[in-house]
Amino acid sequence: MDTHRHGPGRPPPGGCFAVLDPATGEVFDEAPDQRAEDLDAAVDRAYDAWRSWRADPAARAAALLASADAVEAAGARLAPLLTREQGKPLAESSAEIARTAARLRFFAASAPEPRTITDGRPVRSTLRWRSLGPVAAVVPWNFPLQLASAKFAPALAAGNTVVVKPSPFTPLATRLLGSVLSAALPEGVLTILTGRDPLGALLVSHPGIRHVTFTGSVATGRTVAAGAAGGLARVTLELGGNDAAILLDDVDVERIADRLFWAAFRNCGQVCMAVKRVYVPQRLHARVVEALADRAKTVVVGAGLDPDTELGPVANAAQLARVERYTDRALADGARAVAGGHRLDRPGYFYAPTVLADVAPDSPVVTEEQFGPVLPVLPYGSLDDAVEAANATRFGLGGSVWGTDLDRAEEVAGRLECGTAWINHHAELSLAQPFAGVKESGVGVAGGPWGLYGNLSPFVVHRPREERP
Repeated sequence: MDTHRHGPGRPPPGGCFAVLDPATGEVFDEAPDQRAEDLDAAVDRAYDAWRSWRADPAARAAALLASADAVEAAGARLAPLLTREQGKPLAESSAEIARTAARLRFFAASAPEPRTITDGRPVRSTLRWRSLGPVAAVVPWNFPLQLASAKFAPALAAGNTVVVKPSPFTPLATRLLGSVLSAALPEGVLTILTGRDPLGALLVSHPGIRHVTFTGSVATGRTVAAGAAGGLARVTLELGGNDAAILLDDVDVERIADRLFWAAFRNCGQVCMAVKRVYVPQRLHARVVEALADRAKTVVVGAGLDPDTELGPVANAAQLARVERYTDRALADGARAVAGGHRLDRPGYFYAPTVLADVAPDSPVVTEEQFGPVLPVLPYGSLDDAVEAANATRFGLGGSVWGTDLDRAEEVAGRLECGTAWINHHAELSLAQPFAGVKESGVGVAGGPWGLYGNLSPFVVHRPREERP
């Protein structure tokens, strides 16, 4: 029996729900639809496990290293399952699993550093760090394993225990990951719960949860924050983006075209920090549109398990409808689809890679996060206009500037209202760096030591330097 399934003939008390393959649109498996009583039991186990897990940093580090080894050893089982439920090409699933293992190793080597505070008083003040307790991790469907590990690896390294709820669109690989990690982690330290509404709302508002970390839409993020507020739990929210790429007038179009294309279309455009709109000098606009459209027309679109596939399907029917709605609206308002602009006539949730020109600046495909294989390319007259347009959004996750003069590009990047700016590339992150958004793109910081300390509380001990009578 596969460890990610519930077992033949023995459905859980809450029943099961169907999981669809986005390459066919058909059901291929099912996952347990867990309920409030399952959640209560998981949080109770997490609290009990926390008492010993928090007490031994060396044991935690060893367990996280063993977890990384276990993930790598299970890659041949995890990758096809991830592709089957999410749609991405198999090579991208394998890269996601490698990133998961790398993150576990990174945080296994991370530990909070105590420090002595010197302020001139005859008192020695020592700053120490304490874990928070059970953490809730609510994970989206675009990078189920990578984003789950981005939440649980620093939380576990800090001495917390974690309850993970994956998206109901992609529960299976996460359940299998939990089974794999159970061989390296003590009982109750990491629990995977799968289910449909209202399981997520119950998790984030559970009185036993001390930190809620969520990745998803702004609307759902507000609901999550409101739910966590009832128990005064800490929240870390990564709420997506509408990243702009600004091309300068000295850009080498052919040299950067491939990088720019994949910065927008990787994972079928379903990346929070993907390029979602491009601003180009008027005189270069036609060349950039043509270069991106040429790549869109020739990229191999297909099922992720096909080794020739470069771009898979949109991950689910609801997201496909959103992509189609935004694109149809832009076309109805006068935009041109220089490539794509339509669903592909085949089973599954396939949308042709789309490059749009002549798009109105206030079109929803420009102002909102389309989160799919659609890229509007807009001309600009002055660089100030381009920067103003790039910043004229409620989002502020990432942005990029592309050009030959790196000093000039860096100066322009410094004017972008976002958490991360790249020059001549986009959406590349180091495990050691902070990742955060501004405006409606999020609350709190993930990544690197900032992600570790986000899972800790400061604890200060004061003692006199000399014994007083």
